[in-house]
Amino acid sequence: MNAQMDRLLRYDIWANGETLNSLRQDTPPARSLRWMGHIVGAELLWLARLRREPASLPVWPELALDQCARHLDRLAEMWIEYLGDANEARLTRQVSYTNSKGEQWASGVEDILTHVTVHSAYHRGQIASDLRAAGLTPAYTDFIHAVRQGFVA
Repeated sequence: MNAQMDRLLRYDIWANGETLNSLRQDTPPARSLRWMGHIVGAELLWLARLRREPASLPVWPELALDQCARHLDRLAEMWIEYLGDANEARLTRQVSYTNSKGEQWASGVEDILTHVTVHSAYHRGQIASDLRAAGLTPAYTDFIHAVRQGFVA
């Protein structure tokens, strides 16, 4: 698999875990928990599309922190397995799917993987802002921080 794509997905796994940990410092704001659940649901949905399987959760599931943690652990294993089986030919493959509005689409695997990482980062930013507004400390999940600290090789 493309080395940069591998790094981005491994960063995503790490950043999701850091964000989850930041939600555990106190009772998280309801919106933050909802966004964390959405990150889980959306990543599971995209992975299911890539694997041509039915989604195991809705895109906006209502999950408790412990449920988010279990799903994120499972997602990390599934992404690493997917990455291990991937090759350059897979990145250029088109995947057909129906979106949540019932529209038919086809997207390249590399575009989907890029979307997954950017989409999750967007919602992690919302969570960080929400936590800060609630007087809590958000996770420091910048990509460059992850690289500098050796969390992403």
